[in-house]
Amino acid sequence: MYSQDEDDRTNKQMDEDLIEDIDDEEMHELVMQAKAEALARAQAEKNEPKPKRRFSKIITILIAVAMTFYVISLFPRVISIPAIEFLQASSRLSQDEEVAAYKEAVVVIEAGDSKGTGFAISEEGTILTNYHVIEDNQSVTVAFPEEGLFQGEVVEEYPEIDLAVVEVDGENFPYLTLEEDASVEHGDYIRFIGNPLFFNGIANEGTVLGPLQLSSWELEVMMIKAPVYRGNSGSPVINEEGYVIGVVFATLNHEEHGRVGLYVPIDYFTNY
Repeated sequence: MYSQDEDDRTNKQMDEDLIEDIDDEEMHELVMQAKAEALARAQAEKNEPKPKRRFSKIITILIAVAMTFYVISLFPRVISIPAIEFLQASSRLSQDEEVAAYKEAVVVIEAGDSKGTGFAISEEGTILTNYHVIEDNQSVTVAFPEEGLFQGEVVEEYPEIDLAVVEVDGENFPYLTLEEDASVEHGDYIRFIGNPLFFNGIANEGTVLGPLQLSSWELEVMMIKAPVYRGNSGSPVINEEGYVIGVVFATLNHEEHGRVGLYVPIDYFTNY
């Protein structure tokens, strides 16, 4: 069992959710462009005459440094090796028709100064998210990828398990199905979709590590080895059969596994 200090660190790592739209085509284009430029530079350097090689290298380095500073000035909190890696993973996963369909049900939730992730669990507009995303708010803004913006009302709150339910008016919304038996085993493959860092609708993947008892929780939560970042709070964790088995709510630096994601098992909600 983890100490209260470790539990406090978990709470401090809970997401401060931020959003910036980027669609799959743009993301794929950025990744492919970066790869093409790297290959072109390598080929050009290989074909460069030897007497000019040193000068070419210097120019290439100067241009690369200048472009790096330019990009960093535009996206100081986004551009990093981990960010590029999860963009590449999302680009690959989003080519899957099933993943593309899952993403249509994942929403952006804005509540006061907080922005986070949620997902529809019925075609009537019932949305599940984390309690800490909507805390102290009864009215929130909900954005579906295709259906657009809606005003949502917080109708249920479960702070003990960090979950909340929001409802929006409408019908025929895309939605995700909750798993009736959310039991998992170590090494099980999972996917999750959310709004990490400044991005929107990012799909990623990982594996189940096992249960963890936090000192401030009566029930165990689940650990996943996966790239979970600020903004993933409220992300649905989806098993290989396409059913939701949990909701991401935090990260933790684990002594054995390193940085891990934490999710609330979905049966805590269905059986509450």
